[in-house]
Amino acid sequence: MSTPRRLAALLPDLTPWRSSRDFRLLFWQGTVTFFGSFMAMIALPLQIKHLTDSPLAVGAMGAVELVPMVVCGLYGGALADAVDRRRLILLTEAGLGVLALLLLVNAVLPDPLLWPLYVVAAGVSGLAGLQRPALDSLMARIVPHDQMTAAAALNSLRYNIGAIAAPSLAGLVVAWAGYACAYAITVIGFVASVVLCTRLAPAPPVHGGERPSLRSIAEGARYAWSRPVLLGTYAVDLAAMFLAFPNTIFPFLADELDAVWALGLMYGAGAVGSLLLGLTSGWTSRVHRHGLLVIGGATVWGLAVAAAGWTGSIWVVLACLAVAGAGDMLSGLGRATIWNQTIPEELRGRLAGIEVLSYSVGPQLGQVRAGTMAGWTGTRSAFWSGGVACVASVAVLSALLPKLFTYDARTDEDALRRRADREAVAAGAAGAADTTHDTVAGSAGDRAPAA
Repeated sequence: MSTPRRLAALLPDLTPWRSSRDFRLLFWQGTVTFFGSFMAMIALPLQIKHLTDSPLAVGAMGAVELVPMVVCGLYGGALADAVDRRRLILLTEAGLGVLALLLLVNAVLPDPLLWPLYVVAAGVSGLAGLQRPALDSLMARIVPHDQMTAAAALNSLRYNIGAIAAPSLAGLVVAWAGYACAYAITVIGFVASVVLCTRLAPAPPVHGGERPSLRSIAEGARYAWSRPVLLGTYAVDLAAMFLAFPNTIFPFLADELDAVWALGLMYGAGAVGSLLLGLTSGWTSRVHRHGLLVIGGATVWGLAVAAAGWTGSIWVVLACLAVAGAGDMLSGLGRATIWNQTIPEELRGRLAGIEVLSYSVGPQLGQVRAGTMAGWTGTRSAFWSGGVACVASVAVLSALLPKLFTYDARTDEDALRRRADREAVAAGAAGAADTTHDTVAGSAGDRAPAA
């Protein structure tokens, strides 16, 4: 293969973009929502700081967000399996727009109030928890089975571009135009997002759906527990985030390295690494051993975090954090592909609700671990010990759950069963279309005048 063709093979696989209209709609909807939401995400803590001048008051926002995210995430998973997912996404998106409007109204008051900011923060967390399982579970319905990795890579690429550009843009808007302008942009973003959501195809539940209940949530948990491959993806992600998520102690490491100027770069380095991997992710569409992506990516994450704690150079730290971000994205691509290729359609929402626990609780507890370790043993050791523990935990989990290590989409029974289901649905739809065409043609022939 020539060098230009090798380079072209590394570029992101755009097949899902070309093959699925709903994927394109969700891609743009997510982009608009992401940039609009970041305006509020930056403005909200800054406004609390402005009103209280208290770090504790700002930190309390995280406390009011966690419980609604967990509770509504689990319930939202059951709800996504019971109702039309498009309608659920549309209603929650409209609800988020209303909450943004409340922030705008409060910001233009002569004396803005503090308590509505916490109420809105909790409401946003709850609505996001309700919505996320529906969004995640919809992907497997609108993207062909063999394009799941490519779709996950494109979504990650969109996210990482936004994670780099959106905070900077939001900071400028807040600094130059104020909180009200930032919230107004958020409202406009949600209006545009709702319009895009109305154009999505309906996504009703299969077999009529099951009423959301604790029993239905428990059914999803039992299914996850019975599947070693799925259990491994959750366990590896939780271990990596709990043991090696160091963001909360970045300011202390910057102080130790006499590089306070680089604090913003430290927070953005992971997104840069993920973006670079996304821009060269074409090869991941040809991978079938997605369990190895999960394990390998989490291992790279842990090693890079450990190396960031060992080095005394801020530039090496930034490089290590970028590598960690690339490893995290690689692991995420593997997880998303396994979930979308193997989970039954009727359980997909509930399993996505369990995923909400993985990506919300893991980092939150990881920040507590990092801060506690830094207080006991020092900042550097909190970094490298967490990274080493992450690598060791991933190795142990791989040994305890060998099916994750050996997972192959070409031979896994669940993956093959889901592929067959998708092909049967596609064949049925094609057959129905042919029947309709023949019926219409026959009716037209009956009405045609005799020669």
